[in-house]
Amino acid sequence: MSLAQSMARVVARRDEVEAKLSDSASLSPDDLANLSRELSELRPVCAQVDLVRRLEDERESAEGLVAEAGDDAELVEMARAEIQEIDSRLPDEMQALQLLLLPRDKDDSRNAILEVRAGTGGDEAALFGADLFGMYQRFAARHGWRFEVMEVSETGIGGYKEATANIAGSDVFARLKFESGVHRVQRVPETEAGGRIHTSAATVAVLPEAEDVDIDVQESDLRIDVFRASGPGGQSVNTTDSAVRITHIPTGIVVSQQDEKSQHKNRAKAMKILRARLYDAERARLQAERAASRKGQVGSGDRSERIRTYNFPQGRVTDHRINLTLYKLDKVIAGEALDEVVDALTAEDQAQRLAEGDE
Repeated sequence: MSLAQSMARVVARRDEVEAKLSDSASLSPDDLANLSRELSELRPVCAQVDLVRRLEDERESAEGLVAEAGDDAELVEMARAEIQEIDSRLPDEMQALQLLLLPRDKDDSRNAILEVRAGTGGDEAALFGADLFGMYQRFAARHGWRFEVMEVSETGIGGYKEATANIAGSDVFARLKFESGVHRVQRVPETEAGGRIHTSAATVAVLPEAEDVDIDVQESDLRIDVFRASGPGGQSVNTTDSAVRITHIPTGIVVSQQDEKSQHKNRAKAMKILRARLYDAERARLQAERAASRKGQVGSGDRSERIRTYNFPQGRVTDHRINLTLYKLDKVIAGEALDEVVDALTAEDQAQRLAEGDE
């Protein structure tokens, strides 16, 4: 589809949505909410379409003026200066429009389930896992998102073997979806007397939160076990069988929850995580089908892929997918400079999609 066709299509869709909303009394609450959300997404795109069209019209008028000016040198010079100014601006505005016209990932506006797991490296890997979990918690706070800790499995010395959170807010998944993968740390552990640099790792998974309509989970496909919750070192932290383990038999996915004292609340949390994992598995399957011609894509979704290294002695963070290095490790871990990495990953993904003519 040509750029002109895409421009015409998005404007026509905006007009159609506005017409439907003008008769809001005939719409259901869900339709009203969906159309209102779509209109809010269409309006900035249409504003950019209007700007590009206006610049093109102004250029055409200036060219006509040059042709009609005859011997009026001053008028010709003025018209050519206007053409030069438009020509210097139009490519950037066209590029901005092409980015806006790229189809959004339908999951971008969703909330997300964040899972961090310690990998190779023992206690140091668990301490790094806790650092990463804290980094995302601070990042969420900076964006005004709600960060709900769902489950944490601690090591007893401040590390996290596993930690899960539900992050809710505006475009959470869009900003975090490229964080999935293996994060590696290089530093001298506090427990290392010899001062040697150790390398350890933690795995991050960011899953779009699934809605009930997305995934049909049959009760017959679930095995639900209840047990008594325990804390670090195995000590009992609850005197009732409130912890819940849900196994999805067809896929073998297992989710446990024990943070709440209520079995009902633990089950609800576990089901939310299970739905997200099932939805993410289906999403990954569809992406794999599309990715055959996109081997270099930024968001491969491969959890085993080493995506980033945090080198504490040198104070640097390197994202290996786009060869980006920032000497701002403290600010990245603090959640302050993580936006720079996210922005660069998003820009690279957009550039690849533009180059491939993705529709």
